Amino acid sequence: MAFFLILVYLLKPNYKLFHTMNRLFLLFCLTFVSAYEVHAQTTFVLEPSQSMIMTGKGPGQDATINPYQGQDCFAIVENIGDRQFTVRIQQDGKIINEITILKGESKKIKLLKEQELYLDPNPKGTAKASVDYEKIK
Repeated sequence: MAFFLILVYLLKPNYKLFHTMNRLFLLFCLTFVSAYEVHAQTTFVLEPSQSMIMTGKGPGQDATINPYQGQDCFAIVENIGDRQFTVRIQQDGKIINEITILKGESKKIKLLKEQELYLDPNPKGTAKASVDYEKIK
């Protein structure tokens, strides 16, 4: 950044070269930002009586922000606690799939655009989970 400021100071008298450098810098920034892959990760503590919707209901109701809402994606669910818990996938109020995540385990789950992702706790104690989303390539 300091290098860029020095260049701006030195090149300011040369109007055309100054604007060319500005355009190149902006092009570099846009290229870098567009190449950056979006990830949203959140960590949760699940109490024994607490079932949580992660994504699928919409803004204000979801516990996580799915950057791929409205399209198929992968949900990466990791058990970072000491107890197992269950991931439930629903669509239109019907259970599509239930997956148990063991202690220390991580699962990549295909989540279709109309589906809802829930985390169901272990009734024996507190569980901890990390949820991330990935675009299907």
